[in-house]
Amino acid sequence: MNRSSLINGIISIILLWCCSIWSISVVADQAADVDPYQAVNQKIFSFNKFLDDHLARPVAKFYVAVTPDPVERGIANVFDNLEEVTNVVNDLLQGKFVQAANDSGRFAINSTLGIAGLFDVASLLSLKKSDGEDFGQTLGYWGLPEGPYIMLPFMGPSTLRDAPSYFVDQLTDPLDYLDNSTDRAATTVLGVVNTRASLLEYDNLLTGDSYTLVRDVYLQRRAYQVNDGAVEDEFDDLDDY
Repeated sequence: MNRSSLINGIISIILLWCCSIWSISVVADQAADVDPYQAVNQKIFSFNKFLDDHLARPVAKFYVAVTPDPVERGIANVFDNLEEVTNVVNDLLQGKFVQAANDSGRFAINSTLGIAGLFDVASLLSLKKSDGEDFGQTLGYWGLPEGPYIMLPFMGPSTLRDAPSYFVDQLTDPLDYLDNSTDRAATTVLGVVNTRASLLEYDNLLTGDSYTLVRDVYLQRRAYQVNDGAVEDEFDDLDDY
């Protein structure tokens, strides 16, 4: 298959995907139901929670216990810095050129003066970290409906629009371009552990109907992000959750 045919195939798949989201979203809106697959979603949520209770959370607690705070903060800064690449790409796709300049500046400064992102020097120079942009937000910015809520195995809450967008964002993840597969796997695991460790303080909030809480937090936060804060976000403190 030549390059032209491959590009045409990718464009066709994207168009079919967008049309499918639009059609399903219309049906979901008419039914006034953001969670039409709740029965399946709840089973996947229970599976994810089992893995979290017995694997992710214990590993994250051990990581926090044995890692000095400055080192832990430095590792978190490195991953935050790498995310700026995806932020910049989606800033540009949404025409947010001022934000793209800010995020590009942060990446350049923290990658050099901040020693590969270990230190957030850019914030000291008044280049503040933004809420972040991804391809799901880009599609939402250009009017594509979010579609039904879905719970993904291992990955957690998403929507029909956001789930495939994750794989598009992987194309702008610098870690995916590491030559050594062992290095890629190790950094991926470290990134997951780092993210889970940052959420330990919120564990006590997941009481009662935790499925509904996670769903509502996710959907409201995504609406807030897509609309650049034009809607109220009651769950701002639970951004990453």
